Amino acid sequence: MQALVLAGGEGTRLRPLTSTIPKPVVPLVGKPFIVYMLEWLRSHGVTEVILACGFMADDVRAVLGDGTALGLRLRYVEEPRPLGTGGALKFAQDLLQERFLMLNGDVLTDIDLTAALAQHEATGARATLSLVQVADPSAYGLVVLRDDHSVRAFVEKPRKRAGGAGNGAGGPNLINAGVYMLERDVLEYISPAGTVSSIERDVFPRLVGNGLFGHVANGYWLDIGTPERYLKATFDLLDGTAGRKAAAAPAQRPAQAVDPVLIDAGSKIGKDATVGPYVVLGPGVSVGDGARIERAVLLEGAAVGAGSTVCEAIVGPRARIGDDCHLQRDVVLGEGAAVASGSAVATGARIFPGVVVTESVNSSP
Repeated sequence: MQALVLAGGEGTRLRPLTSTIPKPVVPLVGKPFIVYMLEWLRSHGVTEVILACGFMADDVRAVLGDGTALGLRLRYVEEPRPLGTGGALKFAQDLLQERFLMLNGDVLTDIDLTAALAQHEATGARATLSLVQVADPSAYGLVVLRDDHSVRAFVEKPRKRAGGAGNGAGGPNLINAGVYMLERDVLEYISPAGTVSSIERDVFPRLVGNGLFGHVANGYWLDIGTPERYLKATFDLLDGTAGRKAAAAPAQRPAQAVDPVLIDAGSKIGKDATVGPYVVLGPGVSVGDGARIERAVLLEGAAVGAGSTVCEAIVGPRARIGDDCHLQRDVVLGEGAAVASGSAVATGARIFPGVVVTESVNSSP
Protein backbone atom coordinates (compact mmCIF):
# COMPACT_ATOMS: atom_id res chain seq x y z
CA MET A 1 0.00 0.00 0.00
CA GLN A 2 1.14 3.51 -0.81
CA ALA A 3 0.39 6.79 0.99
CA LEU A 4 0.69 10.43 0.01
CA VAL A 5 1.20 12.69 3.04
CA LEU A 6 0.62 16.42 2.67
CA ALA A 7 3.48 18.00 4.59
CA GLY A 8 4.09 21.24 2.73
CA GLY A 9 2.43 23.83 4.93
CA GLU A 10 4.33 26.54 6.76
CA GLY A 11 2.74 25.70 10.11
CA THR A 12 1.63 29.29 10.68
CA ARG A 13 -0.67 28.31 13.55
CA LEU A 14 2.30 26.79 15.39
CA ARG A 15 4.55 29.81 15.10
CA PRO A 16 6.96 30.79 16.52
CA LEU A 17 7.88 27.13 17.00
CA THR A 18 7.71 26.53 13.24
CA SER A 19 9.51 29.74 12.30
CA THR A 20 12.77 27.77 12.26
CA ILE A 21 11.63 24.12 12.38
CA PRO A 22 9.58 22.54 9.56
CA LYS A 23 6.22 21.49 10.93
CA PRO A 24 6.55 17.77 10.01
CA VAL A 25 9.71 17.38 12.08
CA VAL A 26 8.82 19.47 15.12
CA PRO A 27 9.90 17.30 18.07
CA LEU A 28 7.01 15.60 19.85
CA VAL A 29 7.84 13.52 22.93
CA GLY A 30 11.25 12.50 21.72
CA LYS A 31 10.77 12.10 17.96
CA PRO A 32 9.82 14.17 14.91
CA PHE A 33 6.05 14.54 14.85
CA ILE A 34 5.52 12.94 11.46
CA VAL A 35 7.34 9.79 12.57
CA TYR A 36 4.26 8.88 14.61
CA MET A 37 2.23 8.99 11.40
CA LEU A 38 4.81 6.98 9.46
CA GLU A 39 4.92 4.27 12.14
CA TRP A 40 1.12 4.10 12.19
CA LEU A 41 0.99 3.79 8.39
CA ARG A 42 3.60 1.02 8.44
CA SER A 43 1.54 -0.89 11.04
CA HIS A 44 -1.33 -1.01 8.52
CA GLY A 45 0.75 -2.36 5.65
CA VAL A 46 1.93 0.85 4.02
CA THR A 47 5.37 0.29 2.47
CA GLU A 48 5.89 3.51 0.51
CA VAL A 49 5.15 7.07 1.56
CA ILE A 50 5.35 10.12 -0.70
CA LEU A 51 5.85 13.33 1.25
CA ALA A 52 4.44 16.36 -0.54
CA CYS A 53 6.71 19.09 0.79
CA GLY A 54 7.09 22.80 0.29
CA PHE A 55 8.30 25.01 3.13
CA MET A 56 11.83 24.04 4.30
CA ALA A 57 11.66 20.81 2.31
CA ASP A 58 15.40 20.20 2.45
CA ASP A 59 15.31 20.26 6.24
CA VAL A 60 12.53 17.66 6.28
CA ARG A 61 14.53 15.40 3.97
CA ALA A 62 17.66 15.85 6.11
CA VAL A 63 15.83 14.62 9.21
CA LEU A 64 13.86 11.72 7.69
CA GLY A 65 16.16 10.49 4.92
CA ASP A 66 14.95 7.69 2.68
CA GLY A 67 12.86 5.97 5.36
CA THR A 68 15.12 2.95 5.82
CA ALA A 69 15.35 3.53 9.56
CA LEU A 70 11.54 3.49 9.74
CA GLY A 71 11.05 0.38 7.62
CA LEU A 72 9.51 2.36 4.77
CA ARG A 73 10.46 3.81 1.43
CA LEU A 74 10.19 7.59 1.59
CA ARG A 75 9.95 9.65 -1.58
CA TYR A 76 9.64 13.41 -1.84
CA VAL A 77 7.87 15.84 -4.14
CA GLU A 78 8.39 19.55 -3.66
CA GLU A 79 5.69 21.95 -4.79
CA PRO A 80 7.03 25.13 -6.44
CA ARG A 81 4.33 27.05 -4.57
CA PRO A 82 1.37 26.12 -2.33
CA LEU A 83 -1.19 24.35 -4.54
CA GLY A 84 -3.82 23.27 -2.03
CA THR A 85 -4.75 19.67 -1.26
CA GLY A 86 -6.03 18.93 -4.74
CA GLY A 87 -3.10 20.64 -6.41
CA ALA A 88 -0.61 18.73 -4.26
CA LEU A 89 -2.29 15.45 -5.21
CA LYS A 90 -2.21 16.29 -8.91
CA PHE A 91 1.42 17.41 -8.64
CA ALA A 92 2.37 13.95 -7.31
CA GLN A 93 0.28 11.97 -9.82
CA ASP A 94 3.19 10.41 -11.71
CA LEU A 95 4.26 8.56 -8.55
CA LEU A 96 0.84 7.25 -7.55
CA GLN A 97 -0.47 3.72 -7.85
CA GLU A 98 -4.00 2.61 -8.75
CA ARG A 99 -5.07 2.80 -5.10
CA PHE A 100 -3.44 4.88 -2.40
CA LEU A 101 -3.98 6.71 0.85
CA MET A 102 -3.92 10.48 1.09
CA LEU A 103 -3.40 12.10 4.47
CA ASN A 104 -3.20 15.49 6.13
CA GLY A 105 0.23 15.59 7.76
CA ASP A 106 -1.01 17.47 10.86
CA VAL A 107 -2.87 14.50 12.35
CA LEU A 108 -1.89 12.30 15.29
CA THR A 109 -4.12 9.23 15.24
CA ASP A 110 -4.39 5.49 15.71
CA ILE A 111 -7.62 4.89 13.77
CA ASP A 112 -7.97 1.56 11.97
CA LEU A 113 -6.85 1.97 8.35
CA THR A 114 -7.18 -1.76 7.74
CA ALA A 115 -10.91 -1.55 8.52
CA ALA A 116 -11.27 1.48 6.25
CA LEU A 117 -9.63 -0.43 3.39
CA ALA A 118 -11.93 -3.43 3.95
CA GLN A 119 -15.02 -1.19 3.71
CA HIS A 120 -13.57 0.61 0.68
CA GLU A 121 -13.22 -2.68 -1.15
CA ALA A 122 -16.60 -4.03 -0.03
CA THR A 123 -18.48 -0.95 -1.26
CA GLY A 124 -16.52 -0.56 -4.50
CA ALA A 125 -15.84 3.05 -3.52
CA ARG A 126 -13.85 5.51 -5.57
CA ALA A 127 -13.03 7.44 -2.42
CA THR A 128 -13.53 6.61 1.25
CA LEU A 129 -13.20 9.34 3.86
CA SER A 130 -12.23 8.35 7.38
CA LEU A 131 -14.59 10.14 9.76
CA VAL A 132 -14.39 10.76 13.48
CA GLN A 133 -17.06 11.92 15.89
CA VAL A 134 -16.53 15.09 17.93
CA ALA A 135 -18.54 16.61 20.74
CA ASP A 136 -18.56 20.09 19.20
CA PRO A 137 -18.24 20.30 15.40
CA SER A 138 -18.43 24.09 15.16
CA ALA A 139 -14.78 24.36 14.09
CA TYR A 140 -15.21 21.72 11.38
CA GLY A 141 -17.48 20.77 8.52
CA LEU A 142 -19.87 17.87 9.07
CA VAL A 143 -20.19 14.83 6.83
CA VAL A 144 -23.64 13.27 6.61
CA LEU A 145 -23.93 9.58 5.62
CA ARG A 146 -26.67 7.38 4.27
CA ASP A 147 -27.33 4.00 5.88
CA ASP A 148 -25.07 2.29 3.32
CA HIS A 149 -22.19 4.60 4.40
CA SER A 150 -22.25 6.58 1.16
CA VAL A 151 -21.86 10.32 1.66
CA ARG A 152 -25.16 12.16 1.45
CA ALA A 153 -24.00 15.72 2.07
CA PHE A 154 -21.39 18.07 3.49
CA VAL A 155 -22.41 20.73 5.99
CA GLU A 156 -20.05 23.69 6.43
CA LYS A 157 -19.01 24.63 9.97
CA PRO A 158 -22.27 24.66 11.94
CA ARG A 159 -22.74 27.47 14.42
CA LYS A 160 -24.11 25.13 17.05
CA ARG A 161 -23.57 21.57 18.04
CA ALA A 162 -25.33 19.41 15.52
CA GLY A 163 -26.81 17.07 18.12
CA GLY A 164 -28.33 13.92 16.72
CA ALA A 165 -29.65 15.33 13.51
CA GLY A 166 -29.74 12.76 10.77
CA ASN A 167 -26.27 11.46 10.09
CA GLY A 168 -27.59 8.09 8.97
CA ALA A 169 -25.29 5.13 9.63
CA GLY A 170 -22.61 7.24 11.24
CA GLY A 171 -24.51 9.01 14.02
CA PRO A 172 -24.16 12.71 14.81
CA ASN A 173 -21.24 15.11 14.54
CA LEU A 174 -19.03 13.24 12.08
CA ILE A 175 -16.12 15.25 10.72
CA ASN A 176 -13.51 14.63 8.07
CA ALA A 177 -10.40 13.13 9.72
CA GLY A 178 -8.09 14.11 6.84
CA VAL A 179 -7.46 10.46 5.89
CA TYR A 180 -8.66 9.31 2.45
CA MET A 181 -8.57 5.98 0.61
CA LEU A 182 -8.57 6.86 -3.09
CA GLU A 183 -8.73 5.16 -6.46
CA ARG A 184 -6.52 6.72 -9.10
CA ASP A 185 -9.41 7.78 -11.32
CA VAL A 186 -10.25 10.46 -8.73
CA LEU A 187 -7.37 12.40 -10.31
CA GLU A 188 -9.60 12.98 -13.34
CA TYR A 189 -11.73 15.35 -11.23
CA ILE A 190 -8.80 17.60 -10.29
CA SER A 191 -7.76 20.70 -12.22
CA PRO A 192 -4.61 20.45 -14.38
CA ALA A 193 -1.23 20.14 -12.69
CA GLY A 194 0.06 23.45 -11.34
CA THR A 195 -3.44 24.72 -10.55
CA VAL A 196 -4.45 25.58 -7.00
CA SER A 197 -7.36 23.40 -5.90
CA SER A 198 -8.90 21.71 -2.87
CA ILE A 199 -9.87 18.06 -2.97
CA GLU A 200 -12.29 18.70 -0.11
CA ARG A 201 -14.11 21.61 -1.78
CA ASP A 202 -13.61 20.98 -5.49
CA VAL A 203 -13.61 17.17 -5.81
CA PHE A 204 -15.46 15.40 -3.02
CA PRO A 205 -18.77 17.30 -3.51
CA ARG A 206 -18.73 16.17 -7.16
CA LEU A 207 -18.36 12.56 -6.02
CA VAL A 208 -21.47 12.58 -3.82
CA GLY A 209 -23.68 9.84 -5.26
CA ASN A 210 -20.82 8.75 -7.48
CA GLY A 211 -18.66 6.46 -5.37
CA LEU A 212 -17.93 8.60 -2.28
CA PHE A 213 -18.22 6.78 1.06
CA GLY A 214 -17.39 7.47 4.67
CA HIS A 215 -15.83 5.08 7.16
CA VAL A 216 -16.70 5.86 10.77
CA ALA A 217 -13.46 5.36 12.67
CA ASN A 218 -12.93 4.71 16.35
CA GLY A 219 -9.78 5.58 18.22
CA TYR A 220 -7.62 8.57 18.96
CA TRP A 221 -7.54 11.54 16.58
CA LEU A 222 -6.09 15.01 17.03
CA ASP A 223 -5.08 17.81 14.68
CA ILE A 224 -1.95 19.20 16.36
CA GLY A 225 -1.73 22.39 14.31
CA THR A 226 -1.86 24.84 17.26
CA PRO A 227 0.30 25.20 20.38
CA GLU A 228 -2.62 24.17 22.58
CA ARG A 229 -3.15 20.96 20.60
CA TYR A 230 0.59 20.32 20.43
CA LEU A 231 0.63 20.32 24.22
CA LYS A 232 -2.46 18.12 24.38
CA ALA A 233 -0.80 15.62 22.03
CA THR A 234 2.29 15.68 24.25
CA PHE A 235 0.28 14.99 27.38
CA ASP A 236 -1.75 12.25 25.67
CA LEU A 237 1.43 10.51 24.53
CA LEU A 238 2.95 10.75 27.99
CA ASP A 239 0.00 9.05 29.70
CA GLY A 240 -1.02 6.69 26.89
CA THR A 241 -4.31 8.40 26.03
CA ALA A 242 -3.18 8.69 22.40
CA GLY A 243 -3.34 4.91 21.94
CA ARG A 244 0.41 4.66 22.40
CA LYS A 245 2.79 5.77 25.12
CA ALA A 246 6.26 7.30 24.99
CA ALA A 247 8.46 4.25 25.34
CA ALA A 248 11.74 5.82 26.39
CA ALA A 249 12.48 5.75 30.10
CA PRO A 250 13.89 8.86 31.75
CA ALA A 251 17.68 8.76 31.72
CA GLN A 252 17.74 10.55 35.04
CA ARG A 253 15.03 10.93 37.59
CA PRO A 254 15.25 13.64 40.23
CA ALA A 255 13.47 12.98 43.47
CA GLN A 256 11.10 15.86 42.68
CA ALA A 257 9.91 14.44 39.34
CA VAL A 258 6.19 13.82 39.13
CA ASP A 259 4.93 11.33 36.53
CA PRO A 260 4.34 11.34 33.67
CA VAL A 261 7.59 12.91 32.48
CA LEU A 262 10.20 12.27 29.80
CA ILE A 263 13.66 13.56 30.62
CA ASP A 264 16.46 13.23 28.10
CA ALA A 265 19.83 11.86 29.15
CA GLY A 266 21.60 15.15 28.52
CA SER A 267 19.33 17.29 30.67
CA LYS A 268 20.45 18.81 33.95
CA ILE A 269 18.07 19.48 36.81
CA GLY A 270 19.03 21.69 39.73
CA LYS A 271 18.56 21.22 43.45
CA ASP A 272 14.97 21.37 44.70
CA ALA A 273 13.61 21.84 41.17
CA THR A 274 10.22 20.27 40.49
CA VAL A 275 9.61 18.68 37.10
CA GLY A 276 6.16 17.34 36.21
CA PRO A 277 3.58 16.18 35.86
CA TYR A 278 3.29 16.14 32.06
CA VAL A 279 6.72 17.49 31.16
CA VAL A 280 9.17 16.74 28.35
CA LEU A 281 12.78 17.89 28.66
CA GLY A 282 14.75 17.50 25.43
CA PRO A 283 18.49 16.99 24.94
CA GLY A 284 20.76 19.43 26.73
CA VAL A 285 18.00 21.17 28.69
CA SER A 286 18.95 22.77 32.00
CA VAL A 287 16.60 23.59 34.86
CA GLY A 288 17.90 25.80 37.65
CA ASP A 289 17.68 25.32 41.40
CA GLY A 290 14.19 25.64 42.81
CA ALA A 291 12.53 26.04 39.41
CA ARG A 292 9.11 24.53 38.76
CA ILE A 293 8.21 23.02 35.36
CA GLU A 294 4.68 21.67 34.92
CA ARG A 295 2.65 20.64 31.86
CA ALA A 296 5.32 22.01 29.54
CA VAL A 297 7.79 21.14 26.80
CA LEU A 298 11.39 22.35 26.77
CA LEU A 299 13.14 21.57 23.51
CA GLU A 300 16.82 20.94 22.86
CA GLY A 301 19.24 23.23 24.65
CA ALA A 302 16.57 25.31 26.42
CA ALA A 303 17.49 26.72 29.83
CA VAL A 304 15.35 27.81 32.77
CA GLY A 305 16.92 29.83 35.57
CA ALA A 306 16.72 29.35 39.31
CA GLY A 307 13.37 29.97 40.94
CA SER A 308 11.49 30.33 37.64
CA THR A 309 8.07 28.83 36.88
CA VAL A 310 7.06 27.43 33.51
CA CYS A 311 3.51 26.05 33.27
CA GLU A 312 1.57 24.97 30.15
CA ALA A 313 4.19 26.48 27.87
CA ILE A 314 6.49 25.52 25.00
CA VAL A 315 10.10 26.63 25.17
CA GLY A 316 11.88 26.33 21.82
CA PRO A 317 15.41 25.14 21.11
CA ARG A 318 18.16 27.09 22.88
CA ALA A 319 15.71 29.58 24.35
CA ARG A 320 16.80 31.11 27.65
CA ILE A 321 14.67 32.00 30.67
CA GLY A 322 16.42 33.91 33.42
CA ASP A 323 16.10 33.56 37.19
CA ASP A 324 12.80 34.23 38.95
CA CYS A 325 10.76 34.42 35.74
CA HIS A 326 7.15 33.31 35.36
CA LEU A 327 5.71 31.95 32.10
CA GLN A 328 1.95 31.62 32.21
CA ARG A 329 -0.20 29.22 30.20
CA ASP A 330 -0.09 28.99 26.38
CA VAL A 331 3.20 30.90 26.10
CA VAL A 332 5.50 29.85 23.23
CA LEU A 333 9.15 30.85 22.95
CA GLY A 334 10.79 30.46 19.56
CA GLU A 335 14.30 29.21 18.96
CA GLY A 336 16.97 31.28 20.71
CA ALA A 337 14.48 33.67 22.35
CA ALA A 338 15.37 34.96 25.82
CA VAL A 339 13.49 36.25 28.86
CA ALA A 340 15.46 38.42 31.27
CA SER A 341 15.56 37.59 34.97
CA GLY A 342 12.60 38.77 37.00
CA SER A 343 10.25 39.01 34.00
CA ALA A 344 6.73 37.62 33.65
CA VAL A 345 5.26 36.51 30.32
CA ALA A 346 1.47 36.56 30.25
CA THR A 347 -0.99 34.00 28.95
CA GLY A 348 -0.87 33.43 25.19
CA ALA A 349 2.27 35.43 24.46
CA ARG A 350 4.37 34.43 21.45
CA ILE A 351 8.07 35.32 21.61
CA PHE A 352 9.65 34.89 18.19
CA PRO A 353 13.10 33.45 17.47
CA GLY A 354 15.98 35.56 18.74
CA VAL A 355 13.75 38.10 20.51
CA VAL A 356 15.01 39.20 23.93
CA VAL A 357 12.36 40.10 26.51
CA THR A 358 13.79 42.55 29.00
CA GLU A 359 10.60 43.34 30.91
CA SER A 360 7.26 41.68 31.60
CA VAL A 361 5.11 40.94 28.56
CA ASN A 362 1.32 41.21 28.73
CA SER A 363 0.42 40.08 25.21
CA SER A 364 1.87 38.61 22.04
CA PRO A 365 4.40 40.86 20.24
